[in-house]
Amino acid sequence: MGSRNVTNVRPYFPSRGGLILALSTQGRGLGEGSGKGEGGIRRERHQRAGRSPARSPEGRLLSLGRMAVAGVLFVALFGLLGMAGRPAVEDGGKIRVVTSIPDLADFSARIGGDLVSVESLAKGMEDPHGVPVKPSFVPRLNRAHVLVVLGLQAEHSWLPALIEVARNSNILPGNPGYIDCSVKIKPKQIPRSLLRREGDVHPLGNPHFNLDPVYAKVIAETIAEGLARVYPPGQSVFQANLKQFHAHMDEQLEKWHAMAEPLRGLKFVSYHQDTIYFAERFGLVEVGQIEIRPGIEPTQGHLVWLVDRMKEKGVTLVLREPYFGEQLPNWVAEKTGGTVAKFLIMVGGNPGVDRYEDLIEFNLRSILKAVGSNPAQAGR
Repeated sequence: MGSRNVTNVRPYFPSRGGLILALSTQGRGLGEGSGKGEGGIRRERHQRAGRSPARSPEGRLLSLGRMAVAGVLFVALFGLLGMAGRPAVEDGGKIRVVTSIPDLADFSARIGGDLVSVESLAKGMEDPHGVPVKPSFVPRLNRAHVLVVLGLQAEHSWLPALIEVARNSNILPGNPGYIDCSVKIKPKQIPRSLLRREGDVHPLGNPHFNLDPVYAKVIAETIAEGLARVYPPGQSVFQANLKQFHAHMDEQLEKWHAMAEPLRGLKFVSYHQDTIYFAERFGLVEVGQIEIRPGIEPTQGHLVWLVDRMKEKGVTLVLREPYFGEQLPNWVAEKTGGTVAKFLIMVGGNPGVDRYEDLIEFNLRSILKAVGSNPAQAGR
């Protein structure tokens, strides 16, 4: 886990005068060949997924710097016209909600109902730690009444600088329109060390808690409270929708636990460290990752060790997130007599996965299908 798309953008807001410099220079202290680190090669996600980058890393940083300049000019010229004020709901308007990832857009739309318009910056097939930045993000953020983020620094490599450029005080951290969905979460996998050799760790803990349906209820509660801060007259609507959402999730959880019963105790490895909340909710056991450390590609020695460990512990399931290529997961599965299951980490990660329920059900069915097709798991 960690930054991918823009190398080491600080997880706080640089001064306006230093924004472009910060974007264009972060990470250069590592050197041009800084991809090499202890035990592996640090690469961007699209490289690990087997896609050739369209530009060099320096080119991408320069492009983001140019986008920042364009964003500043946009706000300077048109900000007074587009800057979000109080939502004019009484006049037929809506609370403009922008979310970092699609799951939060789904929750926000359900809690806000007819009082909100919602759009997500990230798409479900993208890496939430390294979303490709688009110039259109700046005016969206500039006009937003509310920004909903996952938190625990899940978006720290791409979103903080955009918020700064957008020049919208409503959505600055600490202000009413900034909703951090991690505030009521008890994080897992908090790192013991923040040394660079440990990889792209999240100092506040694993941020993929959206994959736990129980925490989905907590996220929805946080969103309801945040929307009420921005538009107090809508509180009764938000709370009614929240109550309905909680009841629906309770029904779904009962169904999902029944689906997952055959998987209880099932051991697996994943490509990246993003499965722990889902695994613990449904009784699966995470044994390891293909990455040698978060954000660091495996060496040959690590892969040999992983295969030996899987054989020793009887692990025959490999989970592959959609933004990783198939080659390494397939190789690991072949060497261990296992199978690969596609594992989504966000709504929209596969055609037809349009709502949160689709996401959880897709992952359960994907794993059940992989286990059912593997004779090594029969009678487990």
